[in-house]
Amino acid sequence: MNDNNNKVKIFLVDDDALFLKSLEIEFMENADFTVETYSTGELCIANLSNNPDVIILDYQLDGIVANAMNGLETLDKVKAFNPEIPVVMLSSQDKIEVAINCMHHKAFDYVVKSETAFVRLQKIITAIFKYQKMEKELNWYMDRM
Repeated sequence: MNDNNNKVKIFLVDDDALFLKSLEIEFMENADFTVETYSTGELCIANLSNNPDVIILDYQLDGIVANAMNGLETLDKVKAFNPEIPVVMLSSQDKIEVAINCMHHKAFDYVVKSETAFVRLQKIITAIFKYQKMEKELNWYMDRM
């Protein structure tokens, strides 16, 4: 069994509780990850000292708390904390300007919430690990590609 230090740690940040839970289950079932879930950007930022390897962050993030930080503000704060942390943005909108906005704010990639979102995330996370040549092992259990 891997020790926890060698497990990939993913932060999932989304104010849609159902989507958050289903994404968490997908990650837990498909790979040997440590997953931490947060319903607000504020909570994500407060826990950055837990050293996530990857953050998957909702673009909207205003569903629960009025005046909550949105995804881009959260992204900026993550990058201010540590510019090396790869952040993948999620959005329910398939709009090119949203994607461009995310890239301007140094997101690693942008995924539209859909049936295929998890497979897209799987591919992106694999790419992040190749790109960063991380020490940690990335073991996908199910090969759905």
